[in-house]
Amino acid sequence: MEYPKEIFKAYDIRGIVGKTFTVEIVEAIGHAIGSEAATRGQTEICMGRDGRLSGPDMAAALARGIRKAGVGVVDLGMVATPMTYFAAYQLKTHSAVMVTGSHNPPDYNGLKMVLGGETLSGDAIQKLRQRLVNGDLVNGNGGYRQYDIAPEYHARIVSDISLARPMKIVVDCGNGVPGAFAGPLYRALGCEVEEMYCEVDGTFPNHHPDPSQPKNLVDLIARLKTSDAEIGLAFDGDGDRLGVVMKDGTIIFPDRQLMLFADDVLSRNPGAEIIFDVKSTRNLFSWIRERGGKPTLWKTGHSFIKAKMKETGALLAGEMSGHVFFKERWFGFDDGLYAGARLLEYLSKQPDLNATLHSLPDTVNTPELNIKMAEGEHYALMERLQKTATFPDAQEIITLDGLRVEYADGFGLARPSNTTPVIVLRFEADNAAALEKIQADFRRVLHDSAPGLALPF
Repeated sequence: MEYPKEIFKAYDIRGIVGKTFTVEIVEAIGHAIGSEAATRGQTEICMGRDGRLSGPDMAAALARGIRKAGVGVVDLGMVATPMTYFAAYQLKTHSAVMVTGSHNPPDYNGLKMVLGGETLSGDAIQKLRQRLVNGDLVNGNGGYRQYDIAPEYHARIVSDISLARPMKIVVDCGNGVPGAFAGPLYRALGCEVEEMYCEVDGTFPNHHPDPSQPKNLVDLIARLKTSDAEIGLAFDGDGDRLGVVMKDGTIIFPDRQLMLFADDVLSRNPGAEIIFDVKSTRNLFSWIRERGGKPTLWKTGHSFIKAKMKETGALLAGEMSGHVFFKERWFGFDDGLYAGARLLEYLSKQPDLNATLHSLPDTVNTPELNIKMAEGEHYALMERLQKTATFPDAQEIITLDGLRVEYADGFGLARPSNTTPVIVLRFEADNAAALEKIQADFRRVLHDSAPGLALPF
């Protein structure tokens, strides 16, 4: 059997159903995951799946493969990704695999994996493929049981969150799996909830379940204008990311959501460390310091962020993509449903919710911009840039994940994506003139290193 190299990504395994991601391939990968789990002394793995049409067949194949290695499977059925992580803690398996295509198109599916408390990424994911190629597999006959984790997950959040007053909200689940859980959860917290696209439908008939793209928030913005709800929450296809929209249609992007969460966490934990990725606003540095916290800039990617949290003992972390990680009062994994609950708790205590949100420091900035390249070329270009690019006006050049260049009045970022062959760019400045100056600097170094490259800015 062929095990397509391109499906073994930096943070997960992901491919096109029926082509690079078939039941046969998934069963084989399950055997490799089970073998790795057994080698690490793990005896049972929690398994969940999102609402994709291929989910039941893929989950069944995965379970067969894991059991072939003599490792047991706890089948959680259709759940959000964070519920699978929660089950690994709650049921003390310490291991979980989620069958999910996350925010990818309907014909994709994939696997997110945690073994013995470690989120698999990078070399650990490549090692699974090597096990298959080398036939390095453990054989046995693992057990199988079904378990409904939803009541315990629901109860745990309700016991943790306390709203100062009832709120009226709109939730848009984009027909992803959070739709099965968001409405009941927020009602139990004392909210009046208007549901949009909460019927789980793996064809995603209304819009794509990816709240990081403003075009997917258009319907939620329109509903808030006609509703008497105070705020709108949107979720991605598997529930580990949160989008937030204000009553007037303003989108609160995840790096600014993190300001609110930092304010909240630091009010109880002075001196706490808070991590954010290289795509995030530089306003987080001063915001966190002003509240007595320690800001830490880190690499993009949920597995890198989780590893850094473990290393530093940070109580909170966030990524521009919408993943938020609470260690204070929670388990340190990314959970959009829980992040939504924490946001509502914080906002319910504000005398004027809209004033609070509008007072967050803002900048002139770009969304994430991508330069598409051939496989591998983006890494080669990045290496050239790191070696040769010069930025005479820069205050600091940060190379922990690509190039983040800090100026007196903004920053520019170019980094290689770990999931697709693109260079990711983002720019932020105090005003439009400063933004143009920073972008001109980046145009210059990109044209020097790759003449003729088509730039999106």
